[in-house]
Amino acid sequence: MKRYLYLSMTTEALISSMLPPQDFGDYLAVGAKKRTKGQAMFFEVDVDKLDDSYFPLHIIEKECVPQADGRPKRSKYLSTYRALEHVPLDALMGLFLTTEDGKTLELCKCDYVPEDTTPLHLYQQLCPVNPRVASNLSPVEYGKFMTAPENAVRFPKLVFVELRLGELATNPISGYSTNLPYSNINHLRDCLIDLQSKNTKPTKTIIRFYKGDILFQTIKNGLFVADQEKTIFYKYPSLDELQRNHYSWWRSAYRIEPY
Repeated sequence: MKRYLYLSMTTEALISSMLPPQDFGDYLAVGAKKRTKGQAMFFEVDVDKLDDSYFPLHIIEKECVPQADGRPKRSKYLSTYRALEHVPLDALMGLFLTTEDGKTLELCKCDYVPEDTTPLHLYQQLCPVNPRVASNLSPVEYGKFMTAPENAVRFPKLVFVELRLGELATNPISGYSTNLPYSNINHLRDCLIDLQSKNTKPTKTIIRFYKGDILFQTIKNGLFVADQEKTIFYKYPSLDELQRNHYSWWRSAYRIEPY
């Protein structure tokens, strides 16, 4: 059986498995006995580009083996601490988003081309920490800022997603916000107004410890993985693409009830 290597964001871990991505996403989200529910996000990793001086890669062949009854090994954890930090960006392959009922969508790496030039942004950090942050920095600038070695608080690598702000991205004072599903709109407005003045630091924390699942419909453009050298981008499909090409996932992710 083929062995796969995954870097999970929920929670951070490097995992070897004999399950292909769709089945592995289902396993993470609902468990082997279908008694749990929860989103999952994970990358497939090219094992040949990893450094075996940090990860115990030698145990994959020995311990990621079929079960006694012939079923594939679902998971063998290789690391649950600082895993992202030690995975080179060029080792990251596809990114998979799994809904709480086990439907999985693959996103592929592509060039990042900004679709607009709004002055304000909202980012949900995913790994290694997960606060929600407003900023006047573009996604690439934000990734470089958060991984800058001169900062007192920095991350070697950061995974984050940009969320929709609607009219607040250009007019935080009076922009329409009723269509935004965020619980703390007034605090968000205040932070964006401060950032618009540019008389403060370029980031403002909206939520310090985000504990919920991402509403996929709030994703603006895609997910980013950044270090000080570069940023890689996984483009999120348009609503039309999801409905035409990934209907089952879209119906689950957007909680659309069947007719």
